[in-house]
Amino acid sequence: MLDSLDRPIILTASAKINLALHVTGRRNDGYHTLESLVVFADFGDRISVKRAAKDNFSMSGRFGDGLPSNATNLALRARDALRAAFPDRVTPVSIHLEKHLPVASGIGGGSSDAAAVLNALARLWALDVDVDRLAAIGLPLGADIPMCLHAQPLVARGVGDEIERIAAFPHLPLVLANCGASISTPQVFANLNKRDNPPLPALTAMQSVDDVCAYLRATHNHLFEATRALTPEIDHTVTVLTQTSPRLVRMSGSGGTCFAIYDSDDEAQAAAASVRRQHPGWFVVATHSAMEGN
Repeated sequence: MLDSLDRPIILTASAKINLALHVTGRRNDGYHTLESLVVFADFGDRISVKRAAKDNFSMSGRFGDGLPSNATNLALRARDALRAAFPDRVTPVSIHLEKHLPVASGIGGGSSDAAAVLNALARLWALDVDVDRLAAIGLPLGADIPMCLHAQPLVARGVGDEIERIAAFPHLPLVLANCGASISTPQVFANLNKRDNPPLPALTAMQSVDDVCAYLRATHNHLFEATRALTPEIDHTVTVLTQTSPRLVRMSGSGGTCFAIYDSDDEAQAAAASVRRQHPGWFVVATHSAMEGN
């Protein structure tokens, strides 16, 4: 299959959800140190790669028009970084990105796309490379790429490059909602009032939605206040989700996507349908946490 010119390798670039995000400091180089409890949704963009006579890149999907198609696109930067690391092993490729996640929305769309490209091309080119080597190649492109390469429940520390996988984690029914806000992560970090917050509490055994929500109530997203100061409409997203009677509502990453946790997938589906009726122009999806990425 890997040698076929016609059959692509197709991977899902899953949405990254920061269930909790603590800002713990800032290094001398200006990068902030974090601790974040992260899960990945069973929903995301789709990356398709195959051999080609010459390099080609195309995009489709609801949010495909919101991204550049030139070499600044993270998917192409990931291709070029892997090619530079293995110059004698690579061939021209065609890459297609179906963009289902909103751009600059706090759920790691671009980083997850880059991670999926790295994984797919490593397979296509039959490279002898593990996830740690791919993470080292991807980290200069974006701090979220290492965690997106793992694409399973984890705690990320440092600038996002220190990964602690979580072996067992419960099924979390979720709704993701974004009112259309596109937020600059650097602006959010620049707007922080406090950068030396405590780390995450020690992880507890999490076997149910109850366990997860109990743990999360002792945590925060330390970027939330800075984001809402820049983008007050994030409050409306939180309010709309809260009105669907979830177990917990929080912003992911630097925003503007928020998530809500429910007791069942049926409740999440009903909540998403309600939010879509109220706000048909929003990005709204019912999904759940996934134990492993594709």
